[in-house]
Amino acid sequence: MRRSQRGLVMVSDLDLLDAVLRLAAAAGCELERAVDATAARRMWAQAPVVLLDAGAAQHCARHGLPRRGRVVVAVRGEPPPGVWQQAVAIGAEHVVSLPDAEPWLVAALSEATEEPRGRGPVLGVVGGRGGAGASVLAAAVAVAAVRDGRRALLVDCDPLGGGLDLVLGAEDLDGLRWPGVGVGGGRVPAAALHAALPAPAVAGRGGGQLALLSCDRAASGPGAAAVSAVIDAGRRAGETVVCDLPRHGTDAALAALGAADLVVLVVPADVRSCAAAARVVAMLAEHGAVPRLVVRGPAPGGIDAAEVARALELPLLTTMRSEPGLARALERGEAPGRTRGPLAAAARAVLAELGTSTGSGS
Repeated sequence: MRRSQRGLVMVSDLDLLDAVLRLAAAAGCELERAVDATAARRMWAQAPVVLLDAGAAQHCARHGLPRRGRVVVAVRGEPPPGVWQQAVAIGAEHVVSLPDAEPWLVAALSEATEEPRGRGPVLGVVGGRGGAGASVLAAAVAVAAVRDGRRALLVDCDPLGGGLDLVLGAEDLDGLRWPGVGVGGGRVPAAALHAALPAPAVAGRGGGQLALLSCDRAASGPGAAAVSAVIDAGRRAGETVVCDLPRHGTDAALAALGAADLVVLVVPADVRSCAAAARVVAMLAEHGAVPRLVVRGPAPGGIDAAEVARALELPLLTTMRSEPGLARALERGEAPGRTRGPLAAAARAVLAELGTSTGSGS
């Protein structure tokens, strides 16, 4: 926990205490137990959240502990008579019944103990055709964000892409992939998520951190609720969230599109790619997304980036020349995103546009 304070718990019912501690662990919230009002008083004002049972609420009120925010009274099963009066006496904001309120309590504990970092930007990257280079650009943007000193979360939303961990040479790193991430929706603690994911090394990083949530080699991918929960966790933590999207409108892809502040479409500069990309543009438009265009060259037939933009009726964000040695480096498991070169320049241009879209600067 980045804050120095732990949450405060004062619960005498051991079964209830076990349940509360289990939920706090799921939320990534550390709790310190107080046995009486004297012990509780030392942490009362500073604790980000206070959890009491009915008896503790009455005891703390009787000993004159002041009213404060984020006080929760928890009970097992149906609230007993008089619990509301005890909650009011101590100024509790909520009375919750376990196990029914377990999801709510996990979310509340996570929210109370996460350090506010502002709203992180969300980027969606999609290819105009297969092999356009969208996954490589998504990885390069995340790497560039880390080199800028930011925290980045790279999210693989394409179960048929072979696994984004392969792009970063992270297939052998410990950490969870989508099938192992037990997220069905709701609120996910950002710190716990980062701790569970692979963290590929970024050469020359500027103090930032990269976390990767990749699909594996199985056919099934994440659901829409899971993708939304993961994106929301990164956004709440102020991270730059980069989503590698499939070209078809899966529920997961549409959830990421709905959260994105900016969508970029990567299109090679050739006629067939433009024809394929037009279908992707139509799909995106059906869901209210107007992407910025990244054109990848060279053009075998002499088509320039402006012609591609006119054909697709999209604003041109940047162009990207072929990078010598990139394909060989990827085969060796080297992460994309050299500090210089066409790919790094395109990644920086995308980051700058993302900053403009969110008003946060480049």
